[in-house]
Amino acid sequence: MKTIINRPIKIILGATIVLILGGCSFSRNSTSASSTTESTSNSPFISQRNIRVAENFRTITVLEGLERPWSMAWLPNGTMLITERPGRLRIVDNGVLKPEPILGLPKILAFGQGGLLDVAPHPNFAENRLIYFTYSHGSPSANRTRLARATFDGSALQNLEVIFEVSQAKRGGQHFGSRIAWLPDNTMLVAFGDGGNPPVQLDGDLIRKQAQNLKSHLGKVVRLNDDGSIPSDNPFVGSSDADSAVWSYGHRNIQGMTFDQANNRLWSTEHGARGGDELNLVEVATNYGWPEVTYSKEYTGGEISQERSRPGMEDPKVVWTPAIAPSGLAFYNSDRFSQWQGDLFVGGLVSQDVRRINLDDKNQVLDEESIPIGQRVRDVRQSPNGMLYVLTDEVNGKLIRIEPVE
Repeated sequence: MKTIINRPIKIILGATIVLILGGCSFSRNSTSASSTTESTSNSPFISQRNIRVAENFRTITVLEGLERPWSMAWLPNGTMLITERPGRLRIVDNGVLKPEPILGLPKILAFGQGGLLDVAPHPNFAENRLIYFTYSHGSPSANRTRLARATFDGSALQNLEVIFEVSQAKRGGQHFGSRIAWLPDNTMLVAFGDGGNPPVQLDGDLIRKQAQNLKSHLGKVVRLNDDGSIPSDNPFVGSSDADSAVWSYGHRNIQGMTFDQANNRLWSTEHGARGGDELNLVEVATNYGWPEVTYSKEYTGGEISQERSRPGMEDPKVVWTPAIAPSGLAFYNSDRFSQWQGDLFVGGLVSQDVRRINLDDKNQVLDEESIPIGQRVRDVRQSPNGMLYVLTDEVNGKLIRIEPVE
């Protein structure tokens, strides 16, 4: 029998802490993934420079001509939506890119890493026609990430609402995030970046330190109702020391996020600085360490922190050094690739491939394979029919399908 409560409680069952929250239970393991290259069970899996190439697949270019595509999502009728970072929302119908973008987007700041970012239909889209998307708003000297929703009539967005935005404006064009993931109770998790690299500052200190400030949305995953309001059972509701939207913190710049519905597990990938990219199992009210604990180095050389792990801060499951710049993340649950069922797929901007992360049923990373793409991979998703699709981050970006070969 599942207990539904208004505040999270921890139930300790052996080595596992179960947090029951708002009717959805999330399992928090006290141990991290084992590494095939490290001797301690709590150590992350350290990716190797030379990894084997996956077998029994082929890549098919579905279409070209996308400008810096960033995200993709499917509607119930099979139509695909694709965001282009310069500020366009496109329709792909039966593999054909419609020439005219969807009308009705708000004013978008396409600057640096910012622009039109993630897109996600409401789980009940067939009934309510709601589309959600994140984008950067403001000016180069004062900007922030926003979350908006609108109804989609097939060609245009109507009744646009900005339902959430990052609490503080920042300057520069770095680290907006962001990804959206829906939970089974139709609340959503939205990831926001930490705001940028040195020398960017906020309130007289390096802006990246906001990732440890629980009153800030920078460097956080927030949990929201579908209208942008705050769920009453969020972990920091009622705390004077934290923003009530915060779900997890200590993140640098999440660029991939996916929810494993069968096991109630949320996974994310985030960019490190010079090396130290991470795959994380994201858990409620948990601190992921940035920038106090990190495998990253400064871009200019030298340590960001001497610490790689600290009690009270969650270790990553995978660390990539040198950086692959992970972007896009899919949990695969189809039998189209039966040998890949239950694994994660990570896009790589720098590595120009998709990484298959082979997981066991205890969240341990067993090994890693490469699916070469040959262009910067911005997003990777599983389609409703069980195929894997990839967007490449180019001026002439591609939509690519990964298919099994017997």
